[in-house]
Amino acid sequence: MAVFSQTRRGDGMGRRDQKNETSRESLNTVSYVFVYLCSIGALLKIQSHFTVISQIEARRVAFKTPATAVLLLKSPEEDILIKACEAIYEFAEEGDLNKVYLTEHGALEPLSQLITHNNCKIRRNAIIGLGVMATNSTARSALQNMDIIPTIIDKLSLNDAAVHEFGTLCLSCLSTDSCCQVQIIDNNGLPLLVNFLSNADPDVQKNSLDTIYNLIEDTHICRAVIELQGLRQLLALLKSTFSALQQLALKTLQIISTCEESQSAFRDERLFDELIEIVNNQDLIDLHGESLLVLSNCMSDFESFRVIQKGGGLSLLMELLLNSKLPESQAVLPKNGSPEIQAIAVKCIAGAAQNPGLQPFLNEQRIEKVLVDFLTSGSDGVKVYACQAFALLTSFPPSKDLFRDLGAIPVVVRLLKSKCPEILEHAIQGLTNITSGDQHNTMEVFYAGGPEVLVQRLQDTCPKVVANSLTLLGRMAGQEAIRCNVISQGVVPVLVETLKSADTQVLISALLCTCELAFEEDARTQLREAEGLGPLVGLLRSSHMEVLRCTCMAISVCTKDEPTAVEMCKLGALEILQEITQSITRRSKFTEFALISLLKYNVSVKYGLLGYLATTDVITFGFYDAGKVGFCQKVLTLEELCMEPVNQLRPVIVVNAIEMSDEVQQKDEAQSESSQERNRKVMDDIALPLLVKEVKESIEPLNEEQEQYVALARFVTEIMGGAIEKEDLDAFPWLQHLDELRCKLQCNVIPIGMITKGFHCHRALLFKYLADAIGLRCTLVRGDYNRAWNEVLLYKGDSCSNDTFSQPCCYIVDLMHEPGTFLEVDSIAASQYESL
Repeated sequence: MAVFSQTRRGDGMGRRDQKNETSRESLNTVSYVFVYLCSIGALLKIQSHFTVISQIEARRVAFKTPATAVLLLKSPEEDILIKACEAIYEFAEEGDLNKVYLTEHGALEPLSQLITHNNCKIRRNAIIGLGVMATNSTARSALQNMDIIPTIIDKLSLNDAAVHEFGTLCLSCLSTDSCCQVQIIDNNGLPLLVNFLSNADPDVQKNSLDTIYNLIEDTHICRAVIELQGLRQLLALLKSTFSALQQLALKTLQIISTCEESQSAFRDERLFDELIEIVNNQDLIDLHGESLLVLSNCMSDFESFRVIQKGGGLSLLMELLLNSKLPESQAVLPKNGSPEIQAIAVKCIAGAAQNPGLQPFLNEQRIEKVLVDFLTSGSDGVKVYACQAFALLTSFPPSKDLFRDLGAIPVVVRLLKSKCPEILEHAIQGLTNITSGDQHNTMEVFYAGGPEVLVQRLQDTCPKVVANSLTLLGRMAGQEAIRCNVISQGVVPVLVETLKSADTQVLISALLCTCELAFEEDARTQLREAEGLGPLVGLLRSSHMEVLRCTCMAISVCTKDEPTAVEMCKLGALEILQEITQSITRRSKFTEFALISLLKYNVSVKYGLLGYLATTDVITFGFYDAGKVGFCQKVLTLEELCMEPVNQLRPVIVVNAIEMSDEVQQKDEAQSESSQERNRKVMDDIALPLLVKEVKESIEPLNEEQEQYVALARFVTEIMGGAIEKEDLDAFPWLQHLDELRCKLQCNVIPIGMITKGFHCHRALLFKYLADAIGLRCTLVRGDYNRAWNEVLLYKGDSCSNDTFSQPCCYIVDLMHEPGTFLEVDSIAASQYESL
């Protein structure tokens, strides 16, 4: 056999070298004799002898370097090819460095061509060489770029044990690459590999199983293996005398068991009985863990669970769970009762708990008590699956109640401090489930110190943990009795950061938590101080409808006080909500409610935007009417309007006597004298307070509400220039009067108390203000062409005879033509009053 080596091979290799050297000396001697005899004319006879000697020596050729063997892979001589291939794989078997050397010197290309050679020995040795080379990562990368898989699969059909062994070895190595996996499938390699699982050679079985294991990451391949009766072959391998084959068969079954179609096939092949038998067999203790992992994937299927239960599998699991635990230091391999086996057994329970239909069976076994014990004192590996099972079973009401009675909630709250991400994730999910719709359990989380731990978890890197922490904090904040305590844990400043998250679920949970916390003034104050209103307002631009809905809810709650509402308006919330209102796809009841809530403390803007003030909207000092404001149009403040130069636009009517803020006064110091004078004149009117005083003295004491409306209407009409006949409206000089006031004040803003010739809009505004001052309920509605009116609710007929069955009627109060007259809404008279 021709061999080569770069290192010393021992005595055998030395003797072979001596033999080769003797052959070369003999050849040299023959050459000298040849030259001599040629000179004496014996050429023909010696030539014939030399040809024979050369042929003999060619068959004894030895390769001094591997590069020589690589070159000879292209020889036309079959005997040389056989020896060269043999030398190649013998050299490659000596180590990875040799495989890399051969790869770099181009051995793979000629070897890949020789596997199609007609000579079976050459073909066999070439495939052996490729199989050995493929075990090296460098050679494997090179092979993956060569279209060699179809040829290998084709040659596996030959009746050659060596080809089967090393061909499947090559496929098993290449199948780690996704592109090679596709090639194996496309070239019908899977049926051949499944068939090889029953091959007599265990190496062929292992290589084929390795390849199948790499292929079945794809669900479609799992189905194909089942259809090819692969389960039966895998089941047979479980009885193999080779532990490596049993382990690999079980790992393959683990992956296949995640495919839904596998459950029926597992039951048909009675695979569950085999697995239970393995777990019961103490001689196969090294296979217990893998067998239980297969069972854990099948426990969520109802029919499979019943078969496992009937076969004693559930009882066996309970036995494993109840066995005394061994210290991890004593468990070299997984043993019954060890933390590893217990963890897998609990994983089986968690698998069953995924199916709501199986939760009653687990409850009958009192599995909750076992889980609480493991949550208290189990290893981290056991706690991971115990927490998962706890999280799943808390959706079953009897289990939820039993967990609470067993004291599970404080135990799980303590687990929130765990450094194990899996424990933390399942524990917080379990607490989220157990508190869903259950105020009692929510209080239990609070008493167990939940708020403090959950605030820390808001800084976790896992979005799911952060979202569930926010949900739990929101539920606790929803309990009025403990809301302040939750806020005192410093949740609001940390919550602000979650409002900047890119995760949708985190945002939704943060917004819902904000809704609950913002019912307290202290939380709203902290939200402003932590600059949380900016991110909150920014979420109004979210394209996610659920995020937008929750943002509107949070804004509606946050606007319970004026400072927060004003700050959000400064941040552009009003303009964004106006834009949304104009959008057909984004507007909703939530966006409308948020807009109305935001305008609650800015009645001036509300009237400008909506043209309507309800009976609950009270006009106070500082209210101003700048006319109708278009949606998406910036709403100027009163201070900004006062600074504008005098123009011919509609004057702004203000309910004056407001106090200028310190900030505005500081700005005024840098302004011209004329600007300061204009502002002073606007603020110094004393007519309005006198009107309020007179109304309270003369109208408020009246007994009947209807009499008060009539008296107030006549009072306003008298103040604003008296009654006017309909045909005289065009001659009424109210526009000239306003222009005179504007020139006098040198300002576009005119106090309502200075107007003595008022039109519909001025009279209706004054009526609303005075009615609010004495507690009378009325609305203010803006119409077109400077029209405005007030609506009141009155009972028809004698108000003294009202009973529970009578319904009030809505009327418009006449302030122009017949002061104090009530015009029924939607009547012809009301329509004439509202329009030209």
